[in-house]
Parts: sequence; C-alpha cells; structure tokens
Amino acid sequence: MPKRFVLRAGAIVAASALVVIGAAGSASAHVTVSSPDAKPGGYAKLVFRVPTESDNTSTTKLVVSLPKDHPFASVGAQVKDGWKVEKKEEKLPAEVKVGDVTLTKAITTVTWTATAGGIPANDFDEFALSVGRLPDGVDSLSFPAVQTYSDGEVVKWSDVAKDGADEPEHPAPTLKLAAALTPVAATTSEGTSDTLARWLGAGGLLVGLIGLAFGLRPRRPASAPVEKQ
Repeated sequence: MPKRFVLRAGAIVAASALVVIGAAGSASAHVTVSSPDAKPGGYAKLVFRVPTESDNTSTTKLVVSLPKDHPFASVGAQVKDGWKVEKKEEKLPAEVKVGDVTLTKAITTVTWTATAGGIPANDFDEFALSVGRLPDGVDSLSFPAVQTYSDGEVVKWSDVAKDGADEPEHPAPTLKLAAALTPVAATTSEGTSDTLARWLGAGGLLVGLIGLAFGLRPRRPASAPVEKQ
C-alpha cells in the first residue's frame, strides 16, 4: 500500500477520534443533577454528579442549595463513607403550604465534607438526596452548588441558563420536572448537551471513515494514448 495512503488513513482516523472524545468530554464536566423518579407532586431521589476537573487536586467539599421558593417538607441526605454530611435549616420569609403541611422553616442547604481523600483528580462521585414533595406547576428546579478543591479553589455552579442563550460557564444543576416522568427522561440540560455532542462526534467519525474509504480506493491507471495510423 502506498505510504501516502497510510498517512492519510491515520490522519483521518485520529481527527475523527479527537472529535468524539473532545465533544463528549467538554459537555460532561459540570456538576449536574438528575433523578430516576422525579415527578410534580411526588417524592424523588436527586443525584448530584460531581467531577473533579483537575490533574493534581481533589474535591473535598460540596454544598448544595435547595430552592427556598419551593421548599421541601422532607429532606434525607445520603450517608457516604469518607464524607460528613450536614443539613442546615432556616426560617422561611413566609409560610409555604406543601401538600397537607404548612412550612415555616425548611432545610435550605446540604453539605458533604470529605473526611478522607475526597474525589481524586479527574474522577467523579455522586451524592444523593431524598426529597418531597416536589412542587406542581413548575417546569424545573435549580440547585446552585459550591465545589471546593483541596488546594482551596472554590467553584460556584450557580449561573442560570436563559432561553435562547448559550450555556453559561458555570451552570447551576437544574432538574427538568416536565421531562422526569420516566427514569430515562430524567435528565439535565448537561445531559442533553452530552447526547448531542456524542451524535455530532459519531457523525464526524462516519464522515472520516467514508473519506478513508475513498482515499484508499486504488486509482485506475491512465490509458495509453492510441497511435494514429
């Protein structure tokens, strides 16, 4: 096989792989929230996925803020080995009726603090809450989060995405209630972006492979000129 064909094949495959890896990686590096059973008016398990976006430090603390305008009557925090969990309760500005209960105070933040090594560099972990009841007539709930690294760096995941605008740099974990009627549909905006990125990456790989097939196709030798009699 001619050397130029081998080099062309390697370049196409490498470029296509970088499209897939880069697109998927860039879309999955946020603190996000999802739920296998969330639906308006019911109880739900909320799962916060926390990646450590660092090559040499670990995540040692996570603070999740719960919505004060739609407080939960019940909040249970996952107990994890190597982490201390703390729930903070506050008095609400006004009484809020949640189902048959009228709340004057509610849990507004949940904090997990590492007692061992935390989440290592370039790894992730998940933290869960059991909450209820979820509000009716609400499309989504935001859960601003604060992530602390072992070197003291603090990242606030609190920006709210606006309709029609690009995703902010540090989006707040957001649960789409309207899309949470089944376990498969319980995703965040990040999850949607990640799926789109994977489809785009797969498309790029397909185009690259098609180009590879044409590039490796043997060329038809040129016909010798016919001498005139």
